[in-house]
Amino acid sequence: MKRFSGVIGFEQGSTMLFNDFAHDGPMWSGAGPREVRVRQDFGEAFVGPPGVSVGISLWDIDHTINSRVDISAENITARGFEIVFRTWVDTRIARIRADWMAIGQARDDEDWDVT
Repeated sequence: MKRFSGVIGFEQGSTMLFNDFAHDGPMWSGAGPREVRVRQDFGEAFVGPPGVSVGISLWDIDHTINSRVDISAENITARGFEIVFRTWVDTRIARIRADWMAIGQARDDEDWDVT
């Protein structure tokens, strides 16, 4: 986690969500609503749930069919979150990589827990 002014923490990462072309998985060969959830844990917990932004950094999608994609961060806690990727109808997706960034209150070195 990077820190700004001691109390603002920043963490980022990148993860391959799936590679369905390699094994004819549901995002490549399926139809209708489909969803993939991937848990991301922070290297160090924030004080509370941070703001999280998720984006697609690599997409490999069949060019002959409409591209229908939705990506978001859900179930955000101080310790991590889920990247949620969805598609629907007949969209064929070979693989997706997502990049993410979290910004929130970090624990200060002067903080201590007496519980």
